[in-house]
Amino acid sequence: MTQTDTSAAPDSILSAGTPAPDFTLPATPDQTLTLSELRGNPVVLVFYPADWSSVCGDELAVFNQSLPLLSEYHAVLLGISVDSTWSHQAYRQSRKLEFDLLSDYHPKGEVSKLYGSYDEKSGSSKRSLFVIDGDGVISWSYLSPVAINPGVNGVLDALDELKKSAT
Repeated sequence: MTQTDTSAAPDSILSAGTPAPDFTLPATPDQTLTLSELRGNPVVLVFYPADWSSVCGDELAVFNQSLPLLSEYHAVLLGISVDSTWSHQAYRQSRKLEFDLLSDYHPKGEVSKLYGSYDEKSGSSKRSLFVIDGDGVISWSYLSPVAINPGVNGVLDALDELKKSAT
């Protein structure tokens, strides 16, 4: 169950300087995660089209391998797609992913729409990245072509900029 309002969903992804829309999404069939509960540390949101697709698998594997680098910034990493929690559980286990995958399954794409990261034609999340600062403001965002793995470098650069501005 999400707690959001999609009546004013944007046409493009949200940009830096925009307050990150708060949401509550299922992390497992019986547990939810609320974005605002993570305030105080940076949060990296990785919206991706679908579990079990090759590009998404490669993208999430890169982020999983980069968890030690992200932890140096005290960043919390969250993957978000319109797949169900059951799919996410099986996918995380098969890929040995060590971060939460949140289900934007019902109402389908509601949070993705808030971030401008929903593709109506395919009915899936667009491949997009967001770095949210400890105050809940988007400090960096990037929309990638669906067939291209954007990697983690842009996220690491954005986290580095956040760290520099905090000192």
